[in-house]
Amino acid sequence: MMSMPAPGSNSAPAGTPRRPGGATGRPARRRVIYLANPLGFAESGRHALGRIRAQLETLGVNVWEPFAECAGRTPRDIGRLCLEHIRESDGVFAVVNGNPPDEGVMVEIGYAFALGKPVFLFRDDIRTCADTPDYPLNLMIYAGLPDEWRDHWYTDIGEVADGKKALARWAGA
Repeated sequence: MMSMPAPGSNSAPAGTPRRPGGATGRPARRRVIYLANPLGFAESGRHALGRIRAQLETLGVNVWEPFAECAGRTPRDIGRLCLEHIRESDGVFAVVNGNPPDEGVMVEIGYAFALGKPVFLFRDDIRTCADTPDYPLNLMIYAGLPDEWRDHWYTDIGEVADGKKALARWAGA
């Protein structure tokens, strides 16, 4: 299968190695992040989705977001396209609100873990959905995160572009 850049990006395909600008005379390729989320299903969530996307873009990454990219496609085509873009993306930013969180987002996270992709989690939902006070979600989600999982955990939209957290370091911001 031929690797393609994320829709709307001018960057090289996600599988292309990053090169430092100047080493080849070409600028470094911008990283692509897949934005796994259920927010586009409700009008009330679309505003938050736009704010999250804008915060991610301030980090200098290209964002591939299913609700923006899959309009007019059949459900099966959407699923296949999403899996393809998780494979081609450099990382996944997942909105894990809900009790339990959206099952589609959980599948996307599991797929990203299986591929060895870095995953960053956003949850501003005040409800708990875990059997232990040690972790806010199902323990299996934390099995795929680094030991310092709190560095990959975001609870406020404004925190997404925080230069002290893992996402900003990963993005090179």
